[in-house]
Amino acid sequence: MKGDKREEPEPGPEPAAPPPPTEEEEALLEFHHSYRELFQFFCNNTTIHGAIRLVCSQHNRMKTAFWAVLWLCTFGMMYWQFGLLFGEYFSYPVSLNINLNSEKLVFPAVTVCTLNPYRYTEIKEELEELDRITEQTLFDLYKYNSSNTLVAHARGRRDLRESLPHPLQRLPVPAPPHAASRVRRSGSSLRDNNPQVNWKDWKIGFQLCNQNKSDCFYQTYSSGVDAVREWYRFHYINILSRRQDTSPSLEEDALGKFIFACRFNQASCNEANYSHFHHPMYGNCYTFNDKNSSNLWMSSISGVNNGLSLTLRTEQNDFIPLLSTVTGARVMVHGQDEPAFMDDGGFNLRPGMETSISMSKEAVTRLGGDYGDCTKNGSDVPVENLYGTKYTQQVCIHSCFQVNMIRECGCAYIFYPPHRGVEFCDYRKHNSWGYCYYKLQDAFSSDRLGCFTKCRKPCSVTTYKLSAGYSRWPSVTSQDWVFKMLSRQNNYTIKNKRDGVAKLNIFFKELNYKTNSESPSVTTVTLLSNLGSQWSLWFGSSVLSVVEVAELIFDLLAITFLMLLRRFQSQYWSPGRGRRGAQEVASTPASSLPSRFCPHPASPSSSPPGPATSLALSAPPPAYATLGPRLAPSGSTEASSSAHTPGEP
Repeated sequence: MKGDKREEPEPGPEPAAPPPPTEEEEALLEFHHSYRELFQFFCNNTTIHGAIRLVCSQHNRMKTAFWAVLWLCTFGMMYWQFGLLFGEYFSYPVSLNINLNSEKLVFPAVTVCTLNPYRYTEIKEELEELDRITEQTLFDLYKYNSSNTLVAHARGRRDLRESLPHPLQRLPVPAPPHAASRVRRSGSSLRDNNPQVNWKDWKIGFQLCNQNKSDCFYQTYSSGVDAVREWYRFHYINILSRRQDTSPSLEEDALGKFIFACRFNQASCNEANYSHFHHPMYGNCYTFNDKNSSNLWMSSISGVNNGLSLTLRTEQNDFIPLLSTVTGARVMVHGQDEPAFMDDGGFNLRPGMETSISMSKEAVTRLGGDYGDCTKNGSDVPVENLYGTKYTQQVCIHSCFQVNMIRECGCAYIFYPPHRGVEFCDYRKHNSWGYCYYKLQDAFSSDRLGCFTKCRKPCSVTTYKLSAGYSRWPSVTSQDWVFKMLSRQNNYTIKNKRDGVAKLNIFFKELNYKTNSESPSVTTVTLLSNLGSQWSLWFGSSVLSVVEVAELIFDLLAITFLMLLRRFQSQYWSPGRGRRGAQEVASTPASSLPSRFCPHPASPSSSPPGPATSLALSAPPPAYATLGPRLAPSGSTEASSSAHTPGEP
């Protein structure tokens, strides 16, 4: 009956509905409903200049368009400037800082060589035989006779030349097609040591072949002097490599043999201030104030009287004239922990002259990493340091060539230090090393070996700039007593006295030295400052304005995501549930739905309570195409009311 109460079983616990969101939660999760609403909110509240003009002038379309174009152009100009600033920053420019310092300076190392390769006793016979073969070669090629022995032994000349490999030859040069052949005189006097020859018709050189003689070439020179010197030097290196002991003897290492007098800061030098080594081309060399010295020299006063003063003997007795064609001495100024590369950085002294060398120190500090291609200590350079000294670019380059020489030719070049257990090149043991060496030298000069690319500059370098002054020494009025004193103290007996001595002065011109250091031109602080300046120039805003723009971008992304999510739900979820889902939506009272699905509450009389209510609540929650309410069709409403009214037909 309608008025009777039925005893119904107690329904089970209803599912707890989510609590309605509070105002704080709504503020945290609040998003704008459209792009237009978001844009108006941003323009009305942002601190960026000009943005509000896009809203306040919306009733005037011309002004709105003008300010919109102006705003976009301003944004484009600003970000174009940003691109330039970032491009400059990531190009890693550097600034050169020049500082002038003044303090007591460490005197550099000074190496002096005799410019005369020494005749070692153990290879003296082989060098004398090489001299005789060279004299015979000069006679055969140029009809130059330095002694009467060659004319007396004409038959033995062929035996001398055939006993030595790689003989020096005269090679004809093919004449151009348009050049007419010239007729030479058939008669030639043997008495004339300078015969009339056309040097354009031939070159001088010697042949070099590989191991199996399958490939040969001629090492030629247009100058006869250069050809003879290089040919003699090639054989001299082979003879010199046969020496077992490379350390100098006591007789060779005597200071008085080459240096008559040595003074530093008006004090005499001693054997503890220098070290000795032998150079294959420059002879005996002496290094003063190197790292092995007991006490390094310090310069506290500048000037010629407060430096190193040397009196040198420059005469050439019992040396090798075909190997060294100059007289005097070879000098190089370098750091204490750097080897002396006399070919690369040395200069010659003129006999009979006083040479004064004034120095100025200069230190260079480079930035490594992204700012420059330099190395701090050479540990990151893929070349082994064979010298065992401080890394320099020259040390790396010479070590690179020696490593390639050992790998390609099987022996070490005598001018550079070898690996342990590797022999120096000698054509008696390595008959094709000359062919390999000259081929490798050509590849080295053209950087096909990659040595100049691998060997980077050091980040810290100390150099000494030199300037020279010359004067005649000794003078005409003082030469008699000077030579008299030298002859008494140093056994100086030479006919041409002026050509046998030279004087050298090396000193600091001033104690001020320059330091060149690199620093980044654009640091992170500078970049941020420039970016802020551009932002203030175009929009007159600050860092907080950037945060506002970031918030705008985030809101745009959030609204776009929600719109895409709604479209995805409407396309894939609601059609999948079919008619049954529609009936469930229609049969579910609005009061039982969460507030987020039905923002407008329905009246209580529209849905009377009954048994169908519990059935509707126990059904699974439907999926809605949109977040707003969905009105049921009229036919469905009538069916629902008839279902909830018992007793009606």
